[in-house]
Amino acid sequence: MNRSLPRGFVWGAATSAYQIEGAWQEDGRSESIWDRFSHTPGRIRDGSTGDVACDHYHRWEDDVALMAELGLTAYRFSVAWPRILPDGRGEVNAKGLAFYDRLVDRLLEAGIEPFLTLYHWDLPQTLQDAGGWPERSTHEAFVEFADRVSARLGDRVRHWITVNEPWVAASHGYQSGVHAPGRRDEDAYVASAHHMLLAHGRSVEAIRANCAGAEIGIAVDLAPQTPLSDSAADRNAATLADGRVNRWFLDPLVGRGYPQDVVEADQVELRCVRPGDLETIAAEVDFLGVNYYSHNVVGEGVLDPPDDRQWYTEMGWKVYPEGMTETLRRLHADYRFPSYYVTENGAAFRDTVDECGQVIDADRIRYLDRHLEAIRIAAESGVPVRGNFVWSLLDNFEWGEGMTKRFGLVFVDFDDQRRIVKASGDWYRRAAAANALPPNEEDAP
Repeated sequence: MNRSLPRGFVWGAATSAYQIEGAWQEDGRSESIWDRFSHTPGRIRDGSTGDVACDHYHRWEDDVALMAELGLTAYRFSVAWPRILPDGRGEVNAKGLAFYDRLVDRLLEAGIEPFLTLYHWDLPQTLQDAGGWPERSTHEAFVEFADRVSARLGDRVRHWITVNEPWVAASHGYQSGVHAPGRRDEDAYVASAHHMLLAHGRSVEAIRANCAGAEIGIAVDLAPQTPLSDSAADRNAATLADGRVNRWFLDPLVGRGYPQDVVEADQVELRCVRPGDLETIAAEVDFLGVNYYSHNVVGEGVLDPPDDRQWYTEMGWKVYPEGMTETLRRLHADYRFPSYYVTENGAAFRDTVDECGQVIDADRIRYLDRHLEAIRIAAESGVPVRGNFVWSLLDNFEWGEGMTKRFGLVFVDFDDQRRIVKASGDWYRRAAAANALPPNEEDAP
């Protein structure tokens, strides 16, 4: 069986600044909402913080060498807003920008294409103190941030992602409160989601002005909402769930505004929307970044009942690779973005170092194989999917889970910062070198 990926397919891995960099008070970096949140007792499962994380700020050269060893052709990383603009806007911290200058140069020297994400959730605390994303002024500060970074790095960085997972950032941060900044306010959720989308739309123009030939997109987390049964009630419940999780962000990006069925069902007040906002959000992009991990089974009054027949990751997420194909096909049929990158896909498993000093993560290999095969099937059916970024390059600080969940292709010992390429990293290297999936692994349990 031919298991080749499309010609020119990008084989990448992804990280985010707060999750790996550490150096939280060095070289002029200010406090972020995640610094404040993780230092608040009871917020993080194991009480850990991102103060050191993977110490990437000091070990970045070795980490780029690891990327080259893995055969990556691209690396998706984020830029820490409080490292660049400690006050959220205004004066640039030269040392902060210089760090990313060096990183980009070294990536290019290694033949690794940088995919830069501007916002991966580390809002400067000073902006949160002024109200955070529910305040319209925050999106204006973001446009300033995007302009400063793209003006400095736009001569070398060709691929830009404005905002990562606005649904998670808004819902977990301002609605459920399980992520920074820990608020629980429905109106704050609606406003923060809108202002993140507005920040995206306005920053597209700023990046284009600074970067000739740039390719710009946004990374959204998408999950199919599968009806529990074929009953009309369950199908309607799944449609509404799709509107809340998926269409609430996809529809505005293509100029359709917010889904009316959700507005009516949830009695959403859109007081934050001003004339011209929806046109700005629908700025033309070059690609859509797709973050895919699982799906939800939805029935009337039921969300995702447990299923003993399913394979679950350590995060408690069902392994459902068919949803990757389903999502990519649905996007291209219903929204017709110019192209797609899978900007995040991966799984946490209970990885350990064996007596030989190796990490044999067979479950992750099976997971990656199944999902890359799902991408291949979507591409074969005509979806212009250009690449895949495994979440994540390194084991890291996994938000509210702290250091308890490992997603990396590379094992990190958080006591001594030792790095060990896992078996999955070697598997991914071989796949990237061949631009094709190795022979099928045995079925997962």
